[in-house]
Amino acid sequence: MLRSFFVYLSKAAWAQNLVTSWGFAWRAASRFIAGTKLEDAIRVVRELNAKGINATLDHLGEHTSTPEEAQQAAENIYATLDAIGADQNLRSNVSIKLTQIGMGLDESYCAETLERVLARAKTAKTFIRIDMEDTPYTDKTINLYYALREKGYENAGMVIQAYLFRTEADVRRMLQDGTRIRNVKGAYNEPPDKAFPKKADVDANYDLITKILLDAALAQNSNLSEDGRTPPIPAIGTHDEKRIAFAKSYAEKIGLPKTGLEFQMLYGIRRDLQEKLVKDGYLVRVYVPFGTHWYPYFMRRLAERPANVWFFISNFLKG
Repeated sequence: MLRSFFVYLSKAAWAQNLVTSWGFAWRAASRFIAGTKLEDAIRVVRELNAKGINATLDHLGEHTSTPEEAQQAAENIYATLDAIGADQNLRSNVSIKLTQIGMGLDESYCAETLERVLARAKTAKTFIRIDMEDTPYTDKTINLYYALREKGYENAGMVIQAYLFRTEADVRRMLQDGTRIRNVKGAYNEPPDKAFPKKADVDANYDLITKILLDAALAQNSNLSEDGRTPPIPAIGTHDEKRIAFAKSYAEKIGLPKTGLEFQMLYGIRRDLQEKLVKDGYLVRVYVPFGTHWYPYFMRRLAERPANVWFFISNFLKG
C-alpha cells in the first residue's frame, strides 16, 4: 500500500509542485542525489573511484512533455558524455531514460536522438545503459535498442525488471547478442497480468535471471573493460543481501571469477555494503543521479524502503 502510494506520487504533478517547494525535501533528497550540477556529480564520481568503485552518471529527467524539454535533456546528456570524454581517468559510464529524450512525444525523434547519444558516447569512449521504465514503454525500448544495434552501435546495454512475467524470455533473447544487462527488481506499479504481485515470486525470478546472466558471462568470458567504463554482461542491481549472497554463491559454484560480474547500487544507499564488496574483491558500480528534476526519482526511493520514508519524515520534523 505504502509503495503504491509513493509510486503514484512520483507521477503526480500537484505533489511534485508541493514537495519541491519544501526546503527540507531537498535536504532529504540530497542523500540520494549527488547534486543539481554536473560538476557536483563529477566530484562524487572521483570520490567513488578513489574507493575502487566505478560509477554510472544519470542527469535526471523523464517523461518530457515538449520537444524543447526533450532537446534540453539531450543536451544535458551530451554535456555529461563530453565531461567523461575529457577525463580518461574517470571510471564512469552514463544511464539514460528514453522518455527523457522524447519517447513519449515522437518515437522517430527519440530514435534519432539516441543514435546521436551513442555516437557521442563512442567519441567519449564510454558506455550507455538504457534504463527500463514502466510497461507501456517496454517493447518500444527493446525494439529501439535492437534497431540501433543493427546499425552497429554495440556500446549500449539494457536494464530488465525481474518483476515482469516476460523478463526471462527477453533476457534469453538479448544474451544471444551478448547484451550487457542490469538485473533490477522493478520500481513501478504494474497490473497483475504483467508482473508478479508477491515479493517472494519477484525474488525467485530475480535469482533465476541472475543465474542466466552468470551462466552467459562464463560462457562468453565477459569482464570489465580496463578503463572501468564497459561492464561485464551481468550487472546485479540490488541492495538485497540475500540476492547478493545468491549471486556470489552461484558464481563460485560455476567458477565465474569475481571480475565476471558487477554489483550495482544506488548513490546514498548501503555505502557500507558497497565498500565491503570491493574489499572482498568484487566489482561495484554506483548509480550517481544529479540534476534539478529529482522529484520522481526521490519518490521511487521512498517507495522502495520504509527506512527511506522515516528519513524523509525526520527531515520534515527538523524543519
